[in-house]
Amino acid sequence: MKRLVVLISGRGRNLQAIIEAIASGELQAEVALVLSNRPDAGGLDYARAAGINTCVIRHADFPTREAFDAEMIAAIEPCKPDLVVLAGFMRILSSAFVRAFAGRLINIHPSLLPLYPGLDTHARAIAAGDSEHGASVHWVTEELDGGPVILQGRMRIRAGETAEQLATRLLEEVEVKLYPQAIKLLLS
Repeated sequence: MKRLVVLISGRGRNLQAIIEAIASGELQAEVALVLSNRPDAGGLDYARAAGINTCVIRHADFPTREAFDAEMIAAIEPCKPDLVVLAGFMRILSSAFVRAFAGRLINIHPSLLPLYPGLDTHARAIAAGDSEHGASVHWVTEELDGGPVILQGRMRIRAGETAEQLATRLLEEVEVKLYPQAIKLLLS
């Protein structure tokens, strides 16, 4: 059985989609660990309800990004993950972390990369007058949102849609389907 470690910072909707894809048999994998940098991350509840081991490592408890990332590496390595899956993990990773899991580290980003790396992607797409928006699953490299794209999902931007509406629709219509699909592709 292929093993995943999933990193989250928030509500965990993409994590939930991965857990549901495993439960339905769509995805032949197991989540060995869900790690969060925030003890109040809602996604931890999904993991616990599914009987998945969880770990909280608060980034604020460490003097440097490197020290925080070293602690995460120490927590993840014993799980022997086939993939380390960033699912709304809102921390920039150090070079040491990226190198530790090179070729096994993926992220989902709410834009059609290479468009709009970083934050505020929905507002930026609307401000640019784009007719389409989407999400990209990509390999994580040392360049922020710059790794090779594995899979993308697209949708039309509706006239008058706000950034918040677009974000919600992208998550529910594209991301939660795209991420399990990309993981399945990579593990096959």
